[in-house]
Amino acid sequence: MQLGQDTELDEVRRRVRDLAAKHAPPRHPRTGVRAPEAHEIPALRKWTGLLFSEQLLGVHWPVEYGGLENPHPLFESAVTDELIRAGGAGPVGGGLLAAAAIIASGTKEQKDHFLPRIRSGEHIWCQLFSEPDAGSDLASLRTKARRSGDDFVVNGQKVWTTNGQYADWGYLLARTDNDAPKHAGITAFALDMTTPGVSVRPLREITGTADFNEVFFDEVRIPASRVIGEVNQGWAVTTASLALERSSAGSGASLFGALDRLARLANEVTVDGRPAIERDDVRQTIGGFVADVHVNSLVSALGDSRALHGTGDLGDAPVSKILFSEINLALHEYGLDLQGHDGVRIEGDSQVRDQGWWQDAFLYARAFTIAGGTNEVLRNLIAERALGLPR
Repeated sequence: MQLGQDTELDEVRRRVRDLAAKHAPPRHPRTGVRAPEAHEIPALRKWTGLLFSEQLLGVHWPVEYGGLENPHPLFESAVTDELIRAGGAGPVGGGLLAAAAIIASGTKEQKDHFLPRIRSGEHIWCQLFSEPDAGSDLASLRTKARRSGDDFVVNGQKVWTTNGQYADWGYLLARTDNDAPKHAGITAFALDMTTPGVSVRPLREITGTADFNEVFFDEVRIPASRVIGEVNQGWAVTTASLALERSSAGSGASLFGALDRLARLANEVTVDGRPAIERDDVRQTIGGFVADVHVNSLVSALGDSRALHGTGDLGDAPVSKILFSEINLALHEYGLDLQGHDGVRIEGDSQVRDQGWWQDAFLYARAFTIAGGTNEVLRNLIAERALGLPR
């Protein structure tokens, strides 16, 4: 098994670096998967369209919709990692998740309508899955869709919806059969976010930004032609999307950049009158983080390799996601600790280090232990489904 890079992926990475250097729109240097500011949206639509037109995204789509013949299985993973390393934005919104569902389960009419508009950046999508009482346990969702003639009428609420305030379309899950078992009776829809009865309310977070939203549905009518897949089969439609989210969350490319920042920080701050990096305990701690980050990278690559060879299991993506999120949290906590009293300074303070990046990263780091399924729930998934342990 080869976990290293090959020449094809090296060329992909070079192309991404060159494109980002020339065309990536400037963004606020925040960490994590963050919603943009409103004024950034036009440039991000254009950038998304450019990534697709350069065939750096959507390469695994059918050729008639812009995909490549026999692309490298890790092509888009390499693109994502290199964008993170280059500080370039990824495609705005959840279009890749929606496209995966439409390609696998949608009608030809849906593919012909939605896929070109996702590729061009015309359509920004959001993911309407989580609810106040259905996050990690998504099958407990209560948003309902009842049939009414040629439409479905939706009532309910979603939460933690990234880019909901900018989205043109939503990838929606709603319960269409209340008498079916928990994981059945759910249907996937493509929802026009301008439909009457859809209300979006941004949520201000501890970081000061509004990355997530609440979305409310009051008698929202969706044409039956916008059902993705079969009615009551939405759980099967969305399973692959959740696996993709957890796998990509664990890839950890951002950790290498955080390591570089940590090394610079340790050279800049002083402890007992000398640079922190001169202390044995500081060097040992940073060395431990270096080892952890490389282990995370290898675990992620091992999961990719196992999946490509058909030997993976249900534990691979959750293990990678848990490992990444906990290393990420510990690393950023330590970065604040190194700053001592200055760790309480925030963006805008003339004496804050790295323009407040560490404070923002610390506040955001906890989100990775929750997004894509809380680490507690994912540990249960590993135990029950991957290892076959009793409940």
